[in-house]
Amino acid sequence: MKTFNPIRRGYLALEEWFNISFGGELNPLYHLGSLAFFFFWVVLVSGIYLFVFFDTSVSGAYKSVEYLTHDQWYLGGVMRSLHRYASDAAIVTIILHMFREFALDRYRGFRWFSWFTGVPTLWFVVTLGITGYWLVWDELGLYVAIFSARLMDALPIVSGSMARNFLEGQMTDRFFTLMGFLHLLGQPVILIFALWIHVKRLSHVEISCPRGLALGSFIALMALSLYMPAVSHAPADLSKVPANLKIDWFYLNIYPLLDIWDAWDVWLLTIGITFFMMIMPWLPPKKTGAAAVVHLDECNGCGQCADDCPFDAITMQQRTDGARWEYEVVVADNLCAACGICVGSCHSSNIFRYKDKTLETGIDMPQFPVDEVRSKTAEVISSIEGDTKILVFGCNHAYDLKQINEPGVGIMSLICTGMIPPSLVEYALKNGVDGVLLTGCRNGDCFYRYGNIWMDKRFDGDRKPVLRERADRSRIEVFRAAETDGKKLTTKINEFRQHLESLDSQANVTQHDAATQEVQNG
Repeated sequence: MKTFNPIRRGYLALEEWFNISFGGELNPLYHLGSLAFFFFWVVLVSGIYLFVFFDTSVSGAYKSVEYLTHDQWYLGGVMRSLHRYASDAAIVTIILHMFREFALDRYRGFRWFSWFTGVPTLWFVVTLGITGYWLVWDELGLYVAIFSARLMDALPIVSGSMARNFLEGQMTDRFFTLMGFLHLLGQPVILIFALWIHVKRLSHVEISCPRGLALGSFIALMALSLYMPAVSHAPADLSKVPANLKIDWFYLNIYPLLDIWDAWDVWLLTIGITFFMMIMPWLPPKKTGAAAVVHLDECNGCGQCADDCPFDAITMQQRTDGARWEYEVVVADNLCAACGICVGSCHSSNIFRYKDKTLETGIDMPQFPVDEVRSKTAEVISSIEGDTKILVFGCNHAYDLKQINEPGVGIMSLICTGMIPPSLVEYALKNGVDGVLLTGCRNGDCFYRYGNIWMDKRFDGDRKPVLRERADRSRIEVFRAAETDGKKLTTKINEFRQHLESLDSQANVTQHDAATQEVQNG
């Protein structure tokens, strides 16, 4: 039984509410990473348009932004507002993405690299936004510039005083142009590189969110831009101290602290929080199961497991055992999530092979080998009692199947449902059960990213190895249930039982009619 975690349960309940509101496919909480990429695209496109009209000089910057905002409000003003609100939306989705990974315990163990590199990436986004406010060169831009200079001057690596540039008469176009270069080119390049590192250990990375979600998000941004267009403060005046500023708390949250703290104290707080967040995967560390092992005697080097691996832990290389096959697979133990998805991908995982001896497959999980899965399945089937027997397959990261207490139901929990070879379901149907119900993580929310996606494709015949046509699909049901979906799963099991009883009743009627017809014809 899973340890009770109120944060995880609360977040799962929130996701379910979003599922009801948006549907599983368009639930924004399932696409936070790709949504952030979408908002970056909006920021990029709108930023390019703004740059065409932007004057990178001290005297012309504010005027060019005002021209876009008011004289060209119908396009330039909308673009500026989209640029602003998409930037804020990117921060919101990134923070939600991080909280989600934390709440669902998807930041430790084999996932440490993505978390560790994701924290500084957030700061790259923040600093990019800071220089953006700077370039507007209004009172808020001046505030950002002066307080940024104070922060930089506190660092021992910076010689001289950057703050002197903001004394009246000292600000030059060259310095301002440098800031423009950093915002328009330098920082975006660094951010792209950081994002590439962040997803480096993942495969099949989705950077495009569903079209419906993208369209809905864009419409929301557009509506906000028209209803509450982004505007500037009064122009920057180095001889005056602004009296009232509207702070963007997504990007400028540390700056008010400089009114009461020393710059070095603010650095200590920022560095301390960053360091703490980066080491969170080891507070405490999470153990990952044993890595997948390759049995070359059963491997034909097809590469399906390498293609299916969600964490890029499997690669192909030239054959080393002299077999007739050209390639073999190699598992990087330090990258392997021990999810078992590769086992479900392997063609030699066919449960009907080697009935009278140990079933060995091309790639296997040492903690739960395919042969043990087969024997355990047979053992569970033999223990099911009742007229209608149902076998439920689930995973260790969704609803705890041990809590199911329904008559005529047997349970089999695997590391991930993506580990299930399609032939295992056919095997169960041929060896005593009336129906098989497959559960596991919610649609679009697999703990191992692609387990339930690949399983669905295999059962639909869209990805190898496929479920054979001879399998009776009317006796196979898929209903996914998270930790908080116990009542729904129980209801589904009872509905499935009624469905199976109806099928059996129809089959009995058909057999009876056939027997009667045979007697009449005899």
